Amino acid sequence: MSVNYGSKRTVVGAHYGIRDWLVQRGTAVLMALFTIALLARVLMISGPIGYDGWAGVFAPQWMKFLTFALIVSLAWHAWVGVRDVWMDYVPATGLRLVLNVFTIVWLVGCAGWAFQVLWRL
Repeated sequence: MSVNYGSKRTVVGAHYGIRDWLVQRGTAVLMALFTIALLARVLMISGPIGYDGWAGVFAPQWMKFLTFALIVSLAWHAWVGVRDVWMDYVPATGLRLVLNVFTIVWLVGCAGWAFQVLWRL
C-alpha cells in the first residue's frame, strides 16, 4: 500500500471493502425476504407437510425464481465471508490460494446441486 501525504493524497491497495460490505448486506436482505416469502407459502398449507407439500411450495415459477436468487445470494454471501476469513487468518499466500480455489469449487458445486434439486421438482 502506498500513501502520499503531500498536497495530493494517493492511496493504493484493495478497494473492494465497501463493495463487499454492500454485497453482504444486500444478499442478507435478499435471504431475509426469501425467508418471509417461504414462511408465507408454508403457513398457507394446512396439516403436516410431506414431500408433495414441499414440492408444491416450490412448484410455481415465481418461487423457483426466488429460490434461484436465494441460491446465488447465499453462494455470493458465503464467498465474501469465507474469502475474508482466509485473507485475515491465513498468512501463507499459497495455502490461501488453495483454500480460495477449494471454496469456489465447493460453493459452485453446492449451488449446482441446489439448482438440480430445484428444477427436478
